[in-house]
Amino acid sequence: MRQTLNPDSVFNSLQYGFSQAMVVPSVGRRVLLSGQVGVDAEEQTVTGGLAAQTRAALDNVARVLAAAEGTLAHVIMLRIYIAEEASEEQDAIAEALLDYFPDNPPPSSWVIVKGLSLPEWLIEIEAEALLP
Repeated sequence: MRQTLNPDSVFNSLQYGFSQAMVVPSVGRRVLLSGQVGVDAEEQTVTGGLAAQTRAALDNVARVLAAAEGTLAHVIMLRIYIAEEASEEQDAIAEALLDYFPDNPPPSSWVIVKGLSLPEWLIEIEAEALLP
C-alpha cells in the first residue's frame, strides 16, 4: 500500500524514527487528524515531561485512527510541533517514533514553536493516514 523512500543521497533519517518520503497510492480513505497532545481521556496533561507527552500524543493518534478502523501502520505523514522549552529534549521524540513506527516509519516535519495552546503542553502531533 505504501512505500517509504530513504535514498542514500540524503541523511539517514531512520535513526530518528522517520523516513524521507512515502509514496502512497491514491486509492483509499484519507484521514486527517487534529493535533494530538499529551493528555488522557479526561483532558489531564500526563506527567513525565516531553517523553511521556510524546507517547500519550501518539497513543491518542492511535485511538483516533482506531475509531476510523485504522492503525498507526496507515500513517503517511506526521507534523510535530515542539514547545521551545522542550527543544533540547528531542531525543525523546525520536525514541518514541522508533518504538511506535519500527518498520517503514512515515515522513515527518519537526517544528519548534514558542508555545502551544496550554503552557504545560510540550508537543502536538498532527497525522495524516491513508486507510484501505
